[in-house]
Amino acid sequence: MKPMIDYRLYLITDRSIMSTDKLEIAVEQAILGGCTVVQLREKNSTSLEFYDTAIKIKEITSKYKIPLIINDRIDIAMAVDAEGVHIGQRDMPPSVARDLIGDDKILGVSASTFEEAVIAEKYGADYIGVGAMFSTNTKSDARLTSICELKEIRKHVSIPIVVIGGINKNTIPKFQGIDINGIAVVSAIISQPDIKMASKELKGMFMIGK
Repeated sequence: MKPMIDYRLYLITDRSIMSTDKLEIAVEQAILGGCTVVQLREKNSTSLEFYDTAIKIKEITSKYKIPLIINDRIDIAMAVDAEGVHIGQRDMPPSVARDLIGDDKILGVSASTFEEAVIAEKYGADYIGVGAMFSTNTKSDARLTSICELKEIRKHVSIPIVVIGGINKNTIPKFQGIDINGIAVVSAIISQPDIKMASKELKGMFMIGK
């Protein structure tokens, strides 16, 4: 049975900028601060390293009953029984990913345009990561999505929308009045000296904006 997900504060990991010695510590602190979803992104790991890390992170997310989403790697997601997988526009088509993971897993798809968002929903996405909304050092080659385009996507897409790209204390207020379901955050949480407090503050800001 497919899990119900609270997308409000969606953490995307990046061990290259984290403030802690271990990723497990960073993830647990983020969850304690209010993080509602964790996406494990390991761009520079071998398959074995990714798998070993996913096993450790899954233990933590399961402990707190927080869904774990694996970035790109469907094989890793299935191997550790993660709640879902997130794919980008350069990965396999959503319809193929859905066939591989089945109906009981969550499928997230990145979209930076209206057309990409509509296609993602049509072919099986459970939620869409829209952006990059603002420039960000964690993904310097990302195409920027305007607030106007985000509003257009929201009008025509019924599945949850999580905004990503440069999301922090300064940019969260720009989404006030737009019916988004969550904010995806990297450096504004994982690189902060107090990860737990950073998570708590960002979640609070998003909730006020709702």
